[in-house]
Amino acid sequence: MGYNLADLLESVAAAVPDREAVVTAAGADGEPERRLTHRQLDERADRLAHVLAGFGVGADDVVGLMLRNGNEYLEGMLACFKLRAVPANISYRATAAEVSSQLDGAGAVALLHEPELAGVVASAGHLGATLARGVAWEGALAAAPAGPVAVPGRSGDDRYLLYTGGTTGRPKGVVWRHEDLFHGALGGGTPDGDGPLTGPADLAAAAPTGRARYLPASPFTHGTGHWSALTALLGGGTVVCLREAGFDAARMLDVVVAEAVTCLVVVGDAFGRPILEALEGRCDLERMTPLNVILSGGATLAPATKTGLLRLLPWAIVVDGFGSSETGGQGQWVTYPGAPDAVDNRFRMGADSVVLDDDHRPLPPGSGRVGWLARRGHLPIGYVGDPEATRRTFLEVDGVRWAVPGDRAVQEADGTIVVHGRGSSTINTGGEKVQAEEVEAAVRTHPAVLDAVVVGVQDERWGEVVAAVVAVRPGTSVSVEEVAARCGRALAPHKLPRRLVVVDEVVRSPSGKPDLRWARAAASGS
Repeated sequence: MGYNLADLLESVAAAVPDREAVVTAAGADGEPERRLTHRQLDERADRLAHVLAGFGVGADDVVGLMLRNGNEYLEGMLACFKLRAVPANISYRATAAEVSSQLDGAGAVALLHEPELAGVVASAGHLGATLARGVAWEGALAAAPAGPVAVPGRSGDDRYLLYTGGTTGRPKGVVWRHEDLFHGALGGGTPDGDGPLTGPADLAAAAPTGRARYLPASPFTHGTGHWSALTALLGGGTVVCLREAGFDAARMLDVVVAEAVTCLVVVGDAFGRPILEALEGRCDLERMTPLNVILSGGATLAPATKTGLLRLLPWAIVVDGFGSSETGGQGQWVTYPGAPDAVDNRFRMGADSVVLDDDHRPLPPGSGRVGWLARRGHLPIGYVGDPEATRRTFLEVDGVRWAVPGDRAVQEADGTIVVHGRGSSTINTGGEKVQAEEVEAAVRTHPAVLDAVVVGVQDERWGEVVAAVVAVRPGTSVSVEEVAARCGRALAPHKLPRRLVVVDEVVRSPSGKPDLRWARAAASGS
């Protein structure tokens, strides 16, 4: 039958029913705190499953989740899994046109949303059933029957859908089997890393203490956010949620202290730098000793950010995770006090991740050749409604199926892999290929630079030139000459920024990824 997420989560609830599963912190807008045990979370998800079934939702039907972080998002996912339906992440910051495109593209039959987004939902023209979080949500659950909905046929073949961030175009919906998602993205085990398990009963038994308390700072509409939440729940741990749409680092650290958070999940420097600055001003750092892991997924933390975090929290480790919607988790790099400095964007990858040449053959470690980072093993089925993109990304060579999302990389002789970024972010300047992420990492080392994104812009002589769009620290300024000089310590001359634009704020998605279209327009002066 394989691993099914509803079966797994129900097994955990049966094994540790009274452990705390979800804490939704009191909102700045006056919304009260909510605490749910694993049994209560499961019971609420059962009631919501009855509500969705009443809407006509059944096996393989898609349900959009346009919700902020909170117990309701997790209830929505679990209710869908129970019905063998497919939850789809829809950004609560999406426009009506974007919402309509995603819902129509996925064939969604229902939508769960924030109450203040009713106007956006109406403008999107979605004709399926809708349910708003809050009064309507609680009333529907109170009126619904208790106990599970009888749905036969659950298996590891049930579907899961994750929309990508869409930083270079429209988001694509990546379809996974539950079995493959469990092994490929959720670790196939407990958040404490106890290794693979043999079945749902073993999964429940393997959560002996419930010490793991995860706070995903990134939105659940981003894979990093809800993958980390599911990982915590599958291990019998606790998910701590901040419902606010914006990111307030000081407020988040207050919750870290109050809830004895053990693992903080962020997305790169868009989260890491504000957290570091907020830590600098606190006098209660000793109360954060339970916090032993800061995990960044979706984007790496700059070396200076990691050094600063570990200076203030010397008992912790910082983990840069690497993966994508199309591959799940592929590798990581762990930094701890006293650890040697690592090359930015270097990772220790699992055995299923290799670098392929242009003919899709594995390159030997230490070849020095830049190739395409790929993963085999537990992979998605493909993109929803896009067979051409599926054929381009998911390849079969000599009977082996690979996911090749487009990351360029080199495998070193010691087996570690240095990622140079997506092909879509490659800058061709005078025939020289420059990886934007490599330059961006160097730009971020300048002490005046608070945030940065690097893109290529058209140039009559060079075809493209390297341009940096930066936000600077209050009271500071920076010139292209200063940034180029700083980058020149680590980069070849052809990689140095030739243009620099200072902005008030680098525009990013809720997941922390930069808006590349905006950045190119800003760098071009358009």
